[in-house]
Amino acid sequence: MAISRPADPAKAYEGIKKMKKDIKLLDYLAVRRSVPAFQMCEPGPDKAEIESILTLAVRVPDHGKLAPWRFIVYRGDERATIGEELLKMALEKNPDLSEEMIKVERTRFTRAPVVIGVVSTAAPHVKIPEWEQVMSAGAVCLNLLMAANAHGYVSNWLTEWFAFDERAYPLLGVKPGEKVAGFIHIGSTEFPIVERPRPALEDVVSWRGGND
Repeated sequence: MAISRPADPAKAYEGIKKMKKDIKLLDYLAVRRSVPAFQMCEPGPDKAEIESILTLAVRVPDHGKLAPWRFIVYRGDERATIGEELLKMALEKNPDLSEEMIKVERTRFTRAPVVIGVVSTAAPHVKIPEWEQVMSAGAVCLNLLMAANAHGYVSNWLTEWFAFDERAYPLLGVKPGEKVAGFIHIGSTEFPIVERPRPALEDVVSWRGGND
């Protein structure tokens, strides 16, 4: 598969930091890049900034205006508490976890200053296909990434094992019948943002019609 790369990926983090001031949307989209959660650090957005980020995030395609998703914001010491409980669950499944993996499980929610869970509440509807509702939750996740960038923070969309293990749902605040679309990690970073391979258009695009 051929790979396309932006002309200057080094602009990525500088672009994010400048989002609060002025950056053209086209320039931003040309270098938009997630940052690994383990490379994040303080500061993260405060409550007012989080509310502003969420206000932007809900502006997504939503057939029927159902809002088939909701948010759970994880901040402060609660993140560490959740991490300890997730570690217990992980050890129940695999008592022979290495020291490295014990640390990984314990810090699932403390790598970034703020984690926002996006929960899909998609359900059968007389008019709106459930699949469209699910995709709307995915659109919210992407909007969250970009809204966080617009406020000067880096972000990453993760799921990980506990997003699919219903035993963890009560701990995470997810209700029966709901599904986790993702956990959006938001913070700052001291690491350079490195570009990754992207698909070339000829590998993913089919054209139908047109003469140019």
